[in-house]
Amino acid sequence: MKRYKLLLGVAIVAFCSFLALRSCGDGGLALPESEIGYRLNDSLRNSVSDLPSTAQMERHIRNWMARNNIRGASLAVMKDERLIYCKGFGWADKEREREAEVGDIYRIASASKLITAIGIMKLCDEGRLTLDAKVFGEAGILNDPHLLDIKDKRAADITVRQLLNHTSGFSRRLGDPMFRITDIMRWEKMDASPTADQLIAFQLRQRLRDKPGGSAQYSNIGYLVLSRVIEKVSGMGYEEYLQKHVLWPAGCYDMLIARNYYEQRHPHEVKYYGHDPGETIESYDGSGRMLPREYGGNDIEGLQGAGAWVCSAVELLRLVASVDGLDGVPDILTPQSVAEMKRIARKGDYALGWARYDSRSRSLVRTGTMSGTCAYIENRAGGLSYVFITNTSSYRGASFTNGIGRMVRDAMSKVKKWPSDRDLFVAVPREISASEDMS
Repeated sequence: MKRYKLLLGVAIVAFCSFLALRSCGDGGLALPESEIGYRLNDSLRNSVSDLPSTAQMERHIRNWMARNNIRGASLAVMKDERLIYCKGFGWADKEREREAEVGDIYRIASASKLITAIGIMKLCDEGRLTLDAKVFGEAGILNDPHLLDIKDKRAADITVRQLLNHTSGFSRRLGDPMFRITDIMRWEKMDASPTADQLIAFQLRQRLRDKPGGSAQYSNIGYLVLSRVIEKVSGMGYEEYLQKHVLWPAGCYDMLIARNYYEQRHPHEVKYYGHDPGETIESYDGSGRMLPREYGGNDIEGLQGAGAWVCSAVELLRLVASVDGLDGVPDILTPQSVAEMKRIARKGDYALGWARYDSRSRSLVRTGTMSGTCAYIENRAGGLSYVFITNTSSYRGASFTNGIGRMVRDAMSKVKKWPSDRDLFVAVPREISASEDMS
């Protein structure tokens, strides 16, 4: 028996050491084992939420997935900052018959903007940045010589705040530059796909649609600019700063920047499926290769803070709990920054990082869609908050996330009694812990 316990202890130590290195992947950072807390993705399994009270909800979700041809999904539910339910549904990789699990990570598309906004607010809390700081021009944050060729001089008035709430005035007359890579390469006679600064320079050579601070128009490239602001102000890479100063302090150890191609997937990352399985398009890099849209049709990695993060539903919900101003999970931002992220000055504007804030229901919503994935976050003060992510996109595009929100709320309404004696953010319930399973 003693020998068994000794061998088991050695195995556990070795396994934990492996896990500590897991998140370094192809570019992510490795956190020393001594600094890693409770690792959600490796501690939780679907079985932790095999609850009789949620069976009807799960049937509702599975039926909806079947109707919409969704291969796999993940749901995490929080009440009063306690994680009370989490489960994967369907397939993480159907062809390899790998079932979806809690710890699987997914691309979250534009939900990445929430992470970027938190990074900006963290720099403000550190006294290194203000929301009203100018971004462009000789007196701006991004005053590098190659970014000083500004066609519309009003662009020198764009502030950090205006980028966050999509009132920069950037035009989409030529389409969204983040998804016109091959066209920009042709227009600009480039031999390689453009860098972040080249994309920003291209945008600065266009006239603004509106004056900075005018009406809101959703802007992906605005959040690419914010990614560069984070790098310039912090002196660190975008991913590095977010991991060290936001994600790890929040207890999120497996949030990473996505890679473009199937063979570049991170460990435990799901396989992505488009709504038209046989569809191929030309690779974004100008190579002429014909690839599935979800694996090479766009430069996902190049989106950075606009849409490049991958994570699990449970870690994303943990991050939400870390910036909601409630007392359960320690916030990583000051109360002033938490409140500022919710503030909407005018009707029609966006909250900072969030898509919208309903002051009546005190509900914050953030969505994300791209080929191969859909993500939906809803954070309700005093109610159930949740994250739902799929590894399959819909022909309905961005509007599909509205249906996801309705579906999840309908599904959760079928649960008559949620568990009140657990917090999976802290520990796995004793009755289904790994140690109990081995005994």
